[in-house]
Amino acid sequence: MPPPPPHDPEPEWPIPEFHLRIEDIAHPGAKLFLDLVRPDVALREAVVTVCNWLYTPETVPKNVERITFVLRPMPGVAHTFGSPTHKEIHFSLDHIRNSESRARDEILGVLTHEMVHCYQYNGLGKCPGGLIEGIADWVRLNAGLGPPHWKREAGDKWDAGYQATAYFLEWIEDRYGRGSIRELNEGMKEKEYDEHIFKDVTGRKISKLWNIYKEGLEEKHGL
Repeated sequence: MPPPPPHDPEPEWPIPEFHLRIEDIAHPGAKLFLDLVRPDVALREAVVTVCNWLYTPETVPKNVERITFVLRPMPGVAHTFGSPTHKEIHFSLDHIRNSESRARDEILGVLTHEMVHCYQYNGLGKCPGGLIEGIADWVRLNAGLGPPHWKREAGDKWDAGYQATAYFLEWIEDRYGRGSIRELNEGMKEKEYDEHIFKDVTGRKISKLWNIYKEGLEEKHGL
């Protein structure tokens, strides 16, 4: 038999140092996390997923040196903050406990979303929050970690955020080619956000893209 065709080697992405802090080791959410997830593997895989979808080995940011992952009791789900070199992801132990029936997928999905925030560009702070969150959920979606309650439906505006914007970005990627959202992210690296960036990537204004997307959904659902 002939040898199998050679595969391109996996890109060598810059992997930061990881720190883990669990603030209540006896919390049911902490026990679930430690039973279901290897933190070092999960954090590394989240970084690789973000790099694969938003960058190339030539364009990936190399500024992130350390990521501290904090598990603690708190309201909400998770949030990320920090400096260009040191990031902190805080994840709710209560949310993990409340997601017990599908805790592993939820942990990995939320971790992937928050990891995007460690690496994505934001148009020098001018990018709409809905697009920031939409890109994070778009990466989560492409990682196969979207939760079962997510639905592809058009909201009132394209930058409603989270999964609503994620599915819109997925449509752009499918229609205008692999790498479109990577290009969108890259375009926000060194200049202030302007919605004209969508025309730069697709040739169409954002309002036109949104209308085509909504019309397609309406036709599909017979509205």
